[in-house]
Amino acid sequence: MQFIIDKKEAIALSVILEPFPFPVEIHTVTVEGNLLQSRGMSPFVLGESFEFDLTFEEQEFQGRIKLPHQEAFFVKGTKGAGPSLEDLLISTLSPYRKNDVRQRDDQEIRQAVEALLNKMSITDKIGQMSQCMSTNLSLGSDIESETPEKLITEGRVGSILSAVNSNRVFELQKIAVEQSPHGIPLLFNFDVIHGFQTVFPVPLAWSCSWDIAAIKEANAIAAKEASATGINYNHGPMVDITRDPRWGRVVEGAGEDPYLGSLIAKAQVEGFQGDSLFNPETIIACLKHFVAYGAAEAGRDYNTVDISEGTLRNVYLPPFQAGIEAGAGSVMNSFNTYQGVPVAGNRYILNELLRKELCFDGILISDYGSIDEIVAHGNAKDSKEAAKKALDATMDIEMVTRSYDHLHELIERGLVTVEQLNEAVRRILTFKYKIGIMDDPFRYVRPEKEKEYHFHPKHLEASRTLAQKSIVLLKNKGVLPLADKEQRLAVIGPFGDSKDMLGPWQWSRYSKETVTLREGLEENGFSKTHLLVEAGCKVEEALDGGIERAVAAAEQADIVILALGESSEMSGEAASRMDITLPKVQQELAEAIVRVGKPTVLVLTNGRPLVLDWFEHHVDAIVETWFLGSQAGHAIANVLFGHYNPSGKLTMSFPVHIGQVPVYYNHFKTGRPVTESNKGEKFFSRYIDGSNDPLYPFGYGLSYTTFEISDIRLSQTQMTDSEAMVASVTVTNTGTVPGEETVQMYIQDLYGSVVRPVKELKGYEKVKLAAGEAKEICFSITVADLVYWNPDLKYGAEPGDFKVYIGSSSRDVKEASFELLQPTQSKTDKVAK
Repeated sequence: MQFIIDKKEAIALSVILEPFPFPVEIHTVTVEGNLLQSRGMSPFVLGESFEFDLTFEEQEFQGRIKLPHQEAFFVKGTKGAGPSLEDLLISTLSPYRKNDVRQRDDQEIRQAVEALLNKMSITDKIGQMSQCMSTNLSLGSDIESETPEKLITEGRVGSILSAVNSNRVFELQKIAVEQSPHGIPLLFNFDVIHGFQTVFPVPLAWSCSWDIAAIKEANAIAAKEASATGINYNHGPMVDITRDPRWGRVVEGAGEDPYLGSLIAKAQVEGFQGDSLFNPETIIACLKHFVAYGAAEAGRDYNTVDISEGTLRNVYLPPFQAGIEAGAGSVMNSFNTYQGVPVAGNRYILNELLRKELCFDGILISDYGSIDEIVAHGNAKDSKEAAKKALDATMDIEMVTRSYDHLHELIERGLVTVEQLNEAVRRILTFKYKIGIMDDPFRYVRPEKEKEYHFHPKHLEASRTLAQKSIVLLKNKGVLPLADKEQRLAVIGPFGDSKDMLGPWQWSRYSKETVTLREGLEENGFSKTHLLVEAGCKVEEALDGGIERAVAAAEQADIVILALGESSEMSGEAASRMDITLPKVQQELAEAIVRVGKPTVLVLTNGRPLVLDWFEHHVDAIVETWFLGSQAGHAIANVLFGHYNPSGKLTMSFPVHIGQVPVYYNHFKTGRPVTESNKGEKFFSRYIDGSNDPLYPFGYGLSYTTFEISDIRLSQTQMTDSEAMVASVTVTNTGTVPGEETVQMYIQDLYGSVVRPVKELKGYEKVKLAAGEAKEICFSITVADLVYWNPDLKYGAEPGDFKVYIGSSSRDVKEASFELLQPTQSKTDKVAK
C-alpha cells in the first residue's frame, strides 16, 4: 500500500538505503504526511526532510526516496523486528566461505592472467577498465542511465566505487561471480582518508605529530576496519605537496615539505598495504594526485598548474617516488594540466615519467570524471578522442564516466590497439589475483569482523593518542595548562559543544559519538557547575542574542576558552577560500569576548592554516587542534589540563596576511634578498606594508616546558661523495616539566648551477626529556642529502659550500658550514631524497 500518514508518528525501522554511496543507517524515522526526518546516522543534517513513497510487506518495505538537492533513488529495508541485517548476511554468506585458499606466486599469477586474457572479448576487457558507482546516483552530474546491476551482469564494469555497506558489497559481488561473462570478481573502491569508522585526525593534523610510526598505525587500523566491510582498494593517500592554504585540499596532505611528505607517504602506503596484500585486512593504496595538483593557481581547486620541471621534480615528485618504492599498488592522476596537457591524457607524465622513469607497474586510475574533462580543458574535441589520449597515456581504469566505451570503435578504426587494452587489463587482473579475490571473491565481506573492529576501544585509544600528538601550541602567556578545576571556565564559540570535529572525507556511522570539547572537559574532571558553555554564534551565521549571552558567561568566568574555526564543509575538495581568516561573525564574537578582559585561550578547529594576526595580539594562548577525529574532545582536554604536554610542529606556514600567500619556508633567496641590515630599505624583495615572514613558520610549535639547543658540532668541515659527515647538537630541557622536542636539520646549497632554496629539511629526531635532562642528537649527512634536479636534466650534487641548520623550527636554528669537495652525480636518475 502507499505509505502516507497524515498524523505525526514515530516508527522504528532497520533500514538500508540501496544503492547509495554513503553509510546511511536510519534507525528511527518520524513521519508526517510524506516527509521523513532522520534520527540516526545520515550524511545529511539531522532534521532535514526527505520526500518518499514506500510500499510495505509484513516485514519488508521498498520504494523511492527524494533527498534534498538530489534525484530520487531506490530504498529498501526491514522493520525493526526479527534478526539483524548483519546476522542475516552472515547466514547468507556461509555457503560462499572458503578457508583453504593459498597465496599464488608471481609466476602462477602471470599464467592465470594470460589464460584469462585469451578468453576475454574486447567488450570484456573494456569492462575491466571501467568503474561505476554502487548506485546509479552520480554525484555532481546526471544520474547514470544504467544501473550497476546491469553493467555488472553484462561484464561492462570491473570495479565499484563507494559500496560501503557489506550487504551491498556481497550483493554486487555475487552478481559479478554468478552472472557476468567470465565470473571475474569486482574491486571495491572507497576514499579512506583518515580512518574509516574510527576517525583519526585529518592528514594535515597528523603530519604535525611528525610521528611516522603513529601515522602508519592509523592507516593500518583504517585498512582493518574498511576491509571488514568489503573495501579492498583505497583512493588514498593524498601525497600532494601543499603550499597555498586557500586550497581546501591542504587538509588531506602532509604540508609544504617534500622530505617529511615522503616519509609520511611511505608510512601511509605501508599502513594500508601491510606486509602482504593477500592479507584480507589490508587494502590497495592509491597515491594521489599525480602530479602537482597542490600547485593549483590561487589555491582554486581544479585550476591551472604552471610549474617548471625543476619544481616538479624537486618539490612535488618526491612523495610519489617514496610511495612507489614502498610498493603502492595504484596511482591516481591529478585534474590539472602539466605543460598545457591535462594529466589524465598526458603521455609524458603518466607513461614516460610514472611508468618508465619511476618504474610504476601498478594500476593507474583516473580521478572522478577526469578523462571526460580532457574535453572540457580543450585538449580533445570529444570523449572519443579523450579516451584515446587516456589509453595512450596508459590509464588503466576510468572512474565513473564512460569514455572508454568508445575503445571498441577506436580499435576497429586502428587508432588504438588490442595490446594496449591487454596491458591495462593485465595489471588489473594481476592485482585481483594478488589480493586473493579471484580464488575467494567474498573474502573481504566479513560482517562479523565489522562488529568486532569498528570503533574498537583500542582503535579509539590510538585515535586519541595521535590526536594529542597532532595539536600545536602556537602561543602561551602562562595561562596554560589549566591548573585549577575549581575555576569557572567559560567555553564560548560554535565548537564548544559541537560534533563537527571529524573534518571532511569521513563517513563514520559513529559520528554522533564524537567527543566534543565540552564532553572532554567534563570527563577530565571539570564539574558542570564550573563550566559555562555558550555558542555565541554559528560557524558562519549569527545567533539571536548569542553574543550577549556569551559575554555574560565570560563575565562570570575566571578563564575563557574561545572555541572557533571552520566547519568540515569549509575544507576538502571543492572548498577553496579567498579569505582564510575566521568567518566575520566569529571575529565579532571574539572581539566582544576579549573586551571583557578575562584570560582567553583560542582553541581552533579547522582544516588549513588561517590568518591569526589579530588573535596573536589579543588572546593569551592559541591552540591549533585542526579536525582531530572521534576522540577530539578528550585529546584537547588532555592538552589544556597538561595531562599531555603539546609537542606538535607545524607542517604548513601560517601567514600574517592573506597577501603573503603562498608563503613557505623552502623558498628561493632572490637577487635582492631582505636581510637584517637592509630590511628597512625599499629596493629589495619585500612588502612595503608588512613583513615577508610568516606569523608561524614551518616546524614551529611550543611546549609547556622550554628547550635549549647547543651550537652545532661537525665531525669534519669537508666531505666527498663517498663520506658521511656527522652534525650533532645537545638538547636540554630547561623547564620544570617533562616534554618532547622535535629537533630539525636543514641544509642550504649556497651556490650552484641553478638557484637552491634557503633551507631544505633533511632530517629530524623527536626526543623526550625530563626536566633538566640533556641528550646529544646526531645527524648523518651524505651526498644523497645534497642531490637535486640540475640543468643537465639529471639528479646530482655539485661541489661547493653548504650550510647546515639545526633547531626547533625552520626559523629558530643554529648554523655551521661545510664543503663538498668532489663533483658527484647520483648513480641513478631517481628523485632526490
